[in-house]
Amino acid sequence: MVNVDKFAERLNIIMNYYELSAALFAEKIDVQRSSISHVLSGRNKPSLEFVLKILKEFPEVELYWLLNGAGSFPKSIERKINPTPPLNLFSDENEQTKPSENLKEQLTSTNLQSEEIDRIVIFFKNGTFKNYKQL
Repeated sequence: MVNVDKFAERLNIIMNYYELSAALFAEKIDVQRSSISHVLSGRNKPSLEFVLKILKEFPEVELYWLLNGAGSFPKSIERKINPTPPLNLFSDENEQTKPSENLKEQLTSTNLQSEEIDRIVIFFKNGTFKNYKQL
């Protein structure tokens, strides 16, 4: 069951966050101004359509936060970090036990010139690994 008073408080938080009046908020989510007024005053409970329109227009709003205060607003948007492709450490891709003779050249060409490499660890698909430590 949604607590109408708490829902109205969270609705006010959203409007303040986006600096919207009730009239502009109603226009944004495509409902009548009186619908916003009735929900804010506690006269009416928000309909499912009303809630879905808010979520559609404002993707930073979490459903559970809006309905019962669980979660956060604005929700944290996950960003996928594209890792840099691995260095080609081997001269032959099928031969995974023999480091390339051009290893030093490959490492310096990746802008690691100012950093000293302590060790390189290579993980294989079968769960094993090789550890190459600088002497």
